[in-house]
Amino acid sequence: MTIRTRFAPSPTGLLHVGNIRAALHNWLWARKNGGQFWLRIDDTDAERSEERFVDAIRADLAWLGLSPDGEERQSARFDRYEARFAALRDAGRIYPAYETAQELDLKRKIAAGRGLPPIYDRAALALGDADRAALEADGVPPHWRFKLDHDTPIEWDDLIRGHQKFDAATMSDPVIRRADGSWLYMLPSVIDDAEMGITHVVRGEDHVSNTALQLQMFAAMGVKAPAFAHEALLVGSEGKLSKRLGSLGVAAFRDAGIEPEAVRALLARLGTSDPIEPIADAALLIASMDFARFGRAPARFDDAELAGLNAKIVHALDYDMVAARLPAGMGRAEWDAVRPNLKTVAEAADWWAVIDGDVPAVADPADHDFLAEAARVASEIDWAADPWHALTAALKASSGRSGKALFLPLRRALTGRDHGPDMAALLPLIGRERAVARLGGMGSSNRP
Repeated sequence: MTIRTRFAPSPTGLLHVGNIRAALHNWLWARKNGGQFWLRIDDTDAERSEERFVDAIRADLAWLGLSPDGEERQSARFDRYEARFAALRDAGRIYPAYETAQELDLKRKIAAGRGLPPIYDRAALALGDADRAALEADGVPPHWRFKLDHDTPIEWDDLIRGHQKFDAATMSDPVIRRADGSWLYMLPSVIDDAEMGITHVVRGEDHVSNTALQLQMFAAMGVKAPAFAHEALLVGSEGKLSKRLGSLGVAAFRDAGIEPEAVRALLARLGTSDPIEPIADAALLIASMDFARFGRAPARFDDAELAGLNAKIVHALDYDMVAARLPAGMGRAEWDAVRPNLKTVAEAADWWAVIDGDVPAVADPADHDFLAEAARVASEIDWAADPWHALTAALKASSGRSGKALFLPLRRALTGRDHGPDMAALLPLIGRERAVARLGGMGSSNRP
């Protein structure tokens, strides 16, 4: 059996971090098993679906490195839904119902007032042919419900949540088609999963009750259902479901300078017993994918954790992987020198300006004579070997300074900053001419 998973977003908006996590886990499971990962665009809602969101979904998956092996669109499969709908209707598993939204809401309120669960009472099943004809003659079009089998318990072994059991008699017959003929999510998804050969569905735990209903639809069509894995939902760092997580997506990550490898490394293991590590190699994440390691507690998403992970990923990025994003003229030596101090690749531009540009004067007046001496020494040392250690050794001997008193004034004068990359790596890149000018610009002859 070829393992086949799918990611099925609706193109009514941009992907958010929860969508991305589900897509990633489906992709990882398919890749681990040598299977296929499909993108299915659930665009049955013609009024809300937009092509720009389809394009954005594809672009987001590409940025994350989650390349689908194929793509389907529900809007191209309406003939398949009609055929399955007709067969299920003829078999008595789909029936028309005529209550308005207001009437259904009133029924729910009455049930709640009596302390009963808000389950549809199946009143539409009691209508005869004449009753239905009269309603439709009065201009009342039907919506359509799937008739659950109350005599068969719904059970499955969830790959994350373990054994699940539902009593169909405690659930409402789900509406699968609106009165205007448009489709709701439930039945088309089942038809697609069956006909696309989907073997595993990985999605959020908010779909557990949907799965219970859909299992009866698979059975009614006489097809084998996929295996299901319902993962815990993401919560914010404060431990609560956050509206922000519903809008946090690829655009936000890119604007913050987050690498796709960092997003993958965090979301692949968030909510599992595996440690979250700065793993840039997708093959390692694929190898460790195991539903047995997923927990049922809410998975906590923390911006600070992602930022820290991103910095570690950046520190390991080879020059060839980032060259196209670096300032013109910045080469491998400069990248290797500054990357241990970066949080994002974009910050490399700041250090390139330090290496190749103008540095604001930063010096304590008490250090002016010391810096004047540093400029003289810098002009005389051998720059072909290790100029930083040659410079500091000579200044230590001549000034008697050591530690912070020796190193900090030099760093400030040469870079305009108190902290940064190793000066032994940075100074040769700054070069003799710029270094002497920066140190001399702070010296006693240049005091204001």
